[in-house]
Amino acid sequence: MLGRRILPGGNDVRCRLLAVLLFGILKAAAQAPITGDALGVHNLGPGSSSPVTGARPDACAYCHAPHSGLNTGLWNQRLTTQSYNTYTSNTEKNTATQPMLGGVSNQCLSCHDGTVAVGATVAYGQVTTHGAMNSADVFGSNMQSSHPFSLVTPLQDSIDLAASLAGSGKTADPTGAVTLVNGNVECTSCHNPHIQAKDPVSLNFLVKDSSNGQLCLSCHDPARTMGGQVNPLADWTTSGHALSQTKLTPAVMVGSYPTVGSNACNSCHATHNASGPARLLRGQNEQDCIACHNGASTISMPAYQNAFAEYATPKVGHPFPASTNPHDASENTLLNNNRHATCVDCHNAHGTQPVGSFLPAPAIRVSQKNVAGVSAADGTSVLTPAVNQYENCLRCHGTSTGKQVMPIYGYAPVRLVANGDPLNLIPQFAQTSTSSHPVMQVRSSAFTQPSLLANMLNLDGITAGRAMGTQIFCSDCHNSDDNREFGGTGANGPHGSRWTHILERRYEMSQATLPGALITNLFPNPDLSVNGPYAMCGKCHDLTNQVMKNTSFNDHANHINAGASCSTCHTAHGMGATSGTVSGERLVNFDVNVVGQNSGLAISYNRATNSCTLVCHGVTHTGTGSGTTTAAARATGIKR
Repeated sequence: MLGRRILPGGNDVRCRLLAVLLFGILKAAAQAPITGDALGVHNLGPGSSSPVTGARPDACAYCHAPHSGLNTGLWNQRLTTQSYNTYTSNTEKNTATQPMLGGVSNQCLSCHDGTVAVGATVAYGQVTTHGAMNSADVFGSNMQSSHPFSLVTPLQDSIDLAASLAGSGKTADPTGAVTLVNGNVECTSCHNPHIQAKDPVSLNFLVKDSSNGQLCLSCHDPARTMGGQVNPLADWTTSGHALSQTKLTPAVMVGSYPTVGSNACNSCHATHNASGPARLLRGQNEQDCIACHNGASTISMPAYQNAFAEYATPKVGHPFPASTNPHDASENTLLNNNRHATCVDCHNAHGTQPVGSFLPAPAIRVSQKNVAGVSAADGTSVLTPAVNQYENCLRCHGTSTGKQVMPIYGYAPVRLVANGDPLNLIPQFAQTSTSSHPVMQVRSSAFTQPSLLANMLNLDGITAGRAMGTQIFCSDCHNSDDNREFGGTGANGPHGSRWTHILERRYEMSQATLPGALITNLFPNPDLSVNGPYAMCGKCHDLTNQVMKNTSFNDHANHINAGASCSTCHTAHGMGATSGTVSGERLVNFDVNVVGQNSGLAISYNRATNSCTLVCHGVTHTGTGSGTTTAAARATGIKR
């Protein structure tokens, strides 16, 4: 064996020379801006920029030592033995386990779980330190809110993961910077503890520039298809969020990058310290969206994307969920006994796109691209994605159980003819309904509609909006009261409105203390303008030149001049059940809270003679065109 000359104390001399050299390099790095290959805040030496600094000048020694005794990367920091509450999700395919003692993730957590003091070295004992780690960098024992790592291997395949993860144990990162560690996801798959500024913006020791979601897309594949499964990330790369150039204020705290698009996944998800227990959302349900869509946290977001302005008092919107009924990604599309209205019930954040033009009904708008729905054919079949807008609405407003009439939305009429569930809109709009607004079916040609305008009127009540077409959207009536589609500056869709039932415009409903008694809220000398009580109907119907001239019913003008509302005689949706006394043409279906019986006779409507048998506002309608009127009713102007 060839020998070599060993000087007395030679190893110590070489170690001291190495330490002096490292100290000189790291001291220079600490005094300069963080660029390139630099330890950054992981340099714990005296005078460094780290929030924790120690007495030892050789920065590498805080983590490494040639004779550490741990035999794992020459590791020197005392290892944590903490057990963790690991990430779980009811949609995950891969489950986390406890990190291996001495493994790379365990090494990182030996500082970052807070159970072992920084500078607690094996080779040199406890190094004296000053300062404390930032609280956001100390995870404790709860790793539920951090990206899963140290998974049970072998990794299981999933539709939203790159096929190469389970197939060949490699990520889809073309640069090779994002890697699996022994076939697993570990801290060092995403972080390089020796280089803070590989990503010069985030400065989070990332293995590569992660702007525009590059780091996430190394493992997550939005374009993948597999066996007819639904990829929850589908169409991400062409989505409005991925392409958004909206600039963010620092206060919004949804990532390090300047725009929504460059923050990408980080705009909604936090890889560490997420607020929710699953899917790493920055805020739960609608709180995740409000960070940007509140109009105050961005520099260049258009006003109409401030959806949460529609919920400000005195407006009323769809009900946010309580802690007892949150949205969950695994819940049934048909929301039985769990009514809530989170943003993601109606919008898919991964696929949604901004609406550039307002196309006719009924196809769903691109702002709701890839959202789920329920078929109107049977009320239960799931459509992923929904094709028509109303299919998404039927998640709650169809056959679902547990629906409620909520007073916050205003008075609700009780119709003379109704199916078993008056809140199930499918029969009311169905092909088999006696008559209905053309939401789920093309407008019938059986009866002409002389009052129908060629174009819907904009919010000013004067200028022409979208052409009428043969079908309409739910959101043509239930819409924000300042929506962009019809001339306002606010968000489109039924987010919130100052008018009852989240209606786009004012729509008053007659009310009485008893059926047949005097109407307590008449609107005589009618205001037919956009500010009046008939504004919602006036969007599509010519009130002045048709309805008030009795072109379809010879007593329209009489009733409206006296101040009765449309809702007394007409249902706004449709008549989904049959009746021997009310045929239902032209949406005639009386509100029995307002209309009563005439001498015990069944309430009826005769389309051929345009006459009724009933009592309303103290007026007895005989069905022959004659009747009696109380003095109180005559005083208000209604006569028969």
